[in-house]
Amino acid sequence: MNFKPITMIPLRVTSLYPPLPTVKPTMAQTRTRTLHSDPSQDSDDLLCSDSNNHDNQQEQPEHEEPSSLPETASSSLPSPRGYLSGEARAERAWAHWTKLGRPKLIVAPMVDNSELPFRMLCRRYGAEAAYTPMLHSRIFTESEKYRNEEFATCKEDRPLFVQFCANDPEILLNAARRVEPYCDYVDINLGCPQRIARRGNYGAFLMDNLPLVKSLVEKLALNLNVPVSCKIRVFPNLQDTIKYAKMLEDAGCSLLAVHGRTRDEKDGKKFRADWNAIKAVKNALRIPVLANGNVRHMEDVQKCLEETGCEGVLSAESLLENPALFAGFRTAEWIVGSEEISKDGNLDQADLLVEYLKLCEKYPVPWRMIRSHVHKLLGEWFRIQPGVREDLNAQNRLTFEFLYNLVDRLRELGVRIPLYKKDADDAEILADDLAS
Repeated sequence: MNFKPITMIPLRVTSLYPPLPTVKPTMAQTRTRTLHSDPSQDSDDLLCSDSNNHDNQQEQPEHEEPSSLPETASSSLPSPRGYLSGEARAERAWAHWTKLGRPKLIVAPMVDNSELPFRMLCRRYGAEAAYTPMLHSRIFTESEKYRNEEFATCKEDRPLFVQFCANDPEILLNAARRVEPYCDYVDINLGCPQRIARRGNYGAFLMDNLPLVKSLVEKLALNLNVPVSCKIRVFPNLQDTIKYAKMLEDAGCSLLAVHGRTRDEKDGKKFRADWNAIKAVKNALRIPVLANGNVRHMEDVQKCLEETGCEGVLSAESLLENPALFAGFRTAEWIVGSEEISKDGNLDQADLLVEYLKLCEKYPVPWRMIRSHVHKLLGEWFRIQPGVREDLNAQNRLTFEFLYNLVDRLRELGVRIPLYKKDADDAEILADDLAS
């Protein structure tokens, strides 16, 4: 039987999940300062606020502190409701998605790259929901330092998926309980294809152990007060993919994100994502499905939604180069053939980097994340002025002053690569199509 989403009355929607309690966040100053003063620690692993405090003794303006996790983050949560079966479970999944506003434009999980400041930058430019970077469930439960440095959020950072990799249901549940007051879904990473995932026996390599995957989903679905989502890759055989997706749904998954590549297809520029496989999964399930792959600009978003029928799309690598993608901006690479209807959007990647750096001053993250974003955003600029990149690489200890000066230096050297927007009429038509 084909399941169609039902129209929900908002007041009834909000009653299907118990409201999350208000958890007073601890201040970022409670982060373990002794860890950051260790002279043997790589400076790129320091939080940007801590390393700057050593170099700049001037008084900094007050800013909102992100939430860090108390030791017993879920102690005040109501008793788990668990999940109903069959149609009732699907209705609950749709009700929750509807309560969140059915977001279509979503920041994908990216290790060291979808951290709070970057999520907030993407939200400024049209992103309607976002995933955290993948968090390692065992380390998350064992290390306060890891929790404080790798996970932060704020009240504007919603809807939010918190993603974990795991291969032990109890450890995963322990980790998930720490974050459930702060998110809208706890997500299980079942799609990471990298060698580190093979060595750690998680991500896409759990596709070889489906009973374990089922136990991970069931453990969370029966014991959390927020829904469980999963992010997967496809099998080479379509029927295997559909069986896999149905198993996840039956185990309690409330939302499924499907990356339309196999785990062996790691190079997104070499292998196109299979939207037909994503469409087949969407048609086979009763819960919301998101599509991941081949989204480089807003026309791709529209085509993907039309061809797959999915509720939304995820973008990863394209957002790293262009965090304003969901606001209709595109890099020069993607205006070839349509130059006559594209114009300078009065925005460039250096502008976005400055916005990102200011967000990092507000929401501190390790310098390694900032360094990565600088290279992603200014990669084409560095090709024009490779000496500037060399100076960045030679800088063992980054500071905000150095990075702001780096941007100024590029501008003084005459470098500017604009982001483009299509004709206003075309943009309005595309926006209307996405809203419908």
